[in-house]
Amino acid sequence: MIMNRLLTCLLVLFPAAASSQQGAILYERAVKYEFEVPDRLPQDYRDMIQTADVTSMLLFFNESASLMMPAPVEEERLLTGAEQRVQGLTARLKMGSPSRSDQEVLLQAYVSFEDGTVAETYEFMGRTFLIPGTQPSYAWKLSGQQSQFLGYVMQKATAVQDSTTIEAWFTPEIPVSAGPGLFGGLPGMILVVSVNDGHTVYSATEVNLTAVEDGVIKPPDDGQEVSRDEYEEIVAEKLEELEALQRSRQSRRP
Repeated sequence: MIMNRLLTCLLVLFPAAASSQQGAILYERAVKYEFEVPDRLPQDYRDMIQTADVTSMLLFFNESASLMMPAPVEEERLLTGAEQRVQGLTARLKMGSPSRSDQEVLLQAYVSFEDGTVAETYEFMGRTFLIPGTQPSYAWKLSGQQSQFLGYVMQKATAVQDSTTIEAWFTPEIPVSAGPGLFGGLPGMILVVSVNDGHTVYSATEVNLTAVEDGVIKPPDDGQEVSRDEYEEIVAEKLEELEALQRSRQSRRP
């Protein structure tokens, strides 16, 4: 299993101590691209451009805290020449896009369940920022709808946070009020979460309820530390610059 290969060096294998209140979950994160694909691009190239940025993320958790981080990268297959060109084109289209989701990547998210403090690291336009704060309080509404997923009974909950719509599926069988990123506040672990009708989706692919090695779950310390307000000002300013640059380029086109 992928999870077993990735986590052997990070988990302490105590057969008798396995607990549903600690472990690691592998998620697939998909964020839809918002950049515009040029009409002049040949159709075969247009068909090869992915509609979303898909990455693997690991969530380590115990009774006191959680940490989400990128999963170790397995050896990738060699790309064909056409695939390499499309990959480069995608990177350039993202670089020039004035969309926040095309420019911003959440790298790490730490949550302390004991005092509610959090720390996130974001990569934005080639820079890494460290943002401390407190965990959001989501006004969850339980729907009563249930489903089976990865062998767990899940329940559906929804919330609206700062005009963002959130649909989460959590399992009380893992009694930790946590999830990918800063999502939490439900009576069980969130295994699937969809933001703004699928614009961003986290979906668990493997669950390992094995004791986590001491020292793995800790706040990130990489990046330029800024407050949330300072970070939002930086993002808004840079996106305005990109939007102005895009308008200028469009006005010069015949």
